[in-house]
Amino acid sequence: MPAPLMPIETAAELPKQADVVVIGGGIVGTCAAYYLAQRGLSVVLLEKGRIGAEQSSRNWGWCRQQNRDARELPISTKSLTLWDRLAAEIGQDVGFRRCGLLYLSNNEAEIAGWARWRDFARGEGVTTHMLSAAEAGERGAATGKNWKGGVFSPSDGIADPQRAAPTIALGIERFGGRVVQNCAARGLELLGGAVAGVVTEKGVIRTRTVVMAGGAWASSFLHQLGLSFPQASVRSSILSVAPGAALPDAVHTSHVSITRRGDGGHTLAVSGAARVDVTPQQMRYWSKFLPMFFKRRKSLAPGGLQGWQSGHESLCRWKLDRQTPMERMRILDPRPDMGQIRLTLARAREVFPGLETVPMAASWAGYIDSTPDGVPAIGETRIPGLILAAGFSGHGFGIGPGAGHLIADIVTGSAPIVDAAPYHPSRLDGSVWGKVADF
Repeated sequence: MPAPLMPIETAAELPKQADVVVIGGGIVGTCAAYYLAQRGLSVVLLEKGRIGAEQSSRNWGWCRQQNRDARELPISTKSLTLWDRLAAEIGQDVGFRRCGLLYLSNNEAEIAGWARWRDFARGEGVTTHMLSAAEAGERGAATGKNWKGGVFSPSDGIADPQRAAPTIALGIERFGGRVVQNCAARGLELLGGAVAGVVTEKGVIRTRTVVMAGGAWASSFLHQLGLSFPQASVRSSILSVAPGAALPDAVHTSHVSITRRGDGGHTLAVSGAARVDVTPQQMRYWSKFLPMFFKRRKSLAPGGLQGWQSGHESLCRWKLDRQTPMERMRILDPRPDMGQIRLTLARAREVFPGLETVPMAASWAGYIDSTPDGVPAIGETRIPGLILAAGFSGHGFGIGPGAGHLIADIVTGSAPIVDAAPYHPSRLDGSVWGKVADF
């Protein structure tokens, strides 16, 4: 079933022109359009289905600095500051709270790794508290178990995946932008090799700047333009339980992780557990992803043909005057792995006894799109006016505001909120991307 999602009503009419068109109404696309509209640009956000209906509503909701890749840490820190401001700017709650994130472990190697990250983070101005066995037991009292140690990151927090992207989309309209749902972007019109317009199922929008923030669909869209973007997805299955358990807001263990939802229930998941559904695109880029999949081999399992049938990682070429795969599959809503769901629930009830009598409320799956190095691709392509923002590798929800702000900086030529060079897509396949400064 789909993950719970707050519905919103948006414009139905398609503008004839815009300063910028953002393709993809997930958290990254909505944030990019939001910060562009805030700067006074005429911006249109196009979503083939519903705002936030794919992975942006199917994740844990964690907004963290803890254990981030060094390249992502600056944008994670900036994102937390932006999350703090959104409710006041928009006038509606996005469900963000700096509740702190708790990590518990009985694995000494894991605890040592967290300590090394703590030492690195100190130099970056991030506060992380290593917990002794006694402190971990006190903070993890809801488990009723002894722990060798843990980490508490007090400035990290959670937001509500059910309402975050839709609420930010309402903010776009508040600042004069346009949001159009149920309208797929089929391709681009080029003039002299540069962006001149976006072809949609409802007509053409004239523009010189396009942001491709299509999540798991980004690579197949770029393939239509002769751009090679190595991207692969895994299918992650998670569930929610009803309210009723007196548990912390957010706790991670190697067995299971929990996050409090806006309705008082909790989301339950096993970190990293996913199915690898075979797709044409995955077969094309298998050599690039083999190191990552090998590293994660203990948490990944073979999948089926759902990914192939969904069409989001297709290598076919479609015509702009005919129905495309995006219109046949408005919302990626894969079937969850029910074996994983049962295992996750059993683990959660073992680690958190307070869940033993709390019923499961819902279960769902989502496709998490990744790059070979697990870091997002953000930057201009070799087609002038086309900017890519995809491959967020399961981190997009938390860093969405910072990514959106950075995209707005790139579009407007402003000083970037963080150094943009480490994210540029040229690091993944330099032969098809514009030249950038060394990094």
